[in-house]
Amino acid sequence: MAKLKKRKPTQVPPSEEKPLVDISEADQWRIIKDSGVLEQVPGGGTTTPATTQPADPDELLSPFTLELFAALALTIPHCFLLLMMEFLIHYQYGRKPTMDVLIDRMVPGVPIIALFVFYTNRYKHTRSMQLGFFLMSILSSTRLVWIINRASWITNMKQAPPLATIAVYAVVQSDLLPAFVSLLVIGVWIWYKSMKLFP
Repeated sequence: MAKLKKRKPTQVPPSEEKPLVDISEADQWRIIKDSGVLEQVPGGGTTTPATTQPADPDELLSPFTLELFAALALTIPHCFLLLMMEFLIHYQYGRKPTMDVLIDRMVPGVPIIALFVFYTNRYKHTRSMQLGFFLMSILSSTRLVWIINRASWITNMKQAPPLATIAVYAVVQSDLLPAFVSLLVIGVWIWYKSMKLFP
């Protein structure tokens, strides 16, 4: 008499037969909801396919939150750039900046930078905004070089830090080609007008 092998339930090979009816998972959930089976089970009505699968991290944040984070990530370095330029212009003319002078520059400057960055960052990929960045870069940079070469030290101390911040921001937000062309135009203007970058 032949002995039969005893198999544990975990050792049963899976059947390779296809099911009689192939129904997608979404249709299965629709049929289950329509039949009302889940309402009969306590706590079963809250189970949906969306709750059983982990959510995508990008879906957790709203588009406004992502825009706000992107604006904050650009606002902080540009505020520190404004502060650094304020220090540099004071030390260039042999003056030590006091806390009152720095507060007077930063208190109105930070909200202006934050709003400006938030609204321009939202539309930075449009052609009109890229044209705006291009023109802003040229105008602010040429004005900065001109006041360094021709204006008084008081004008330099008042206008150079914000102009430098605007010029850097405009180049950073520009696409590569407009940024390169604007810097090329500025360089040609400096050469044509015989300006110096350093006093």
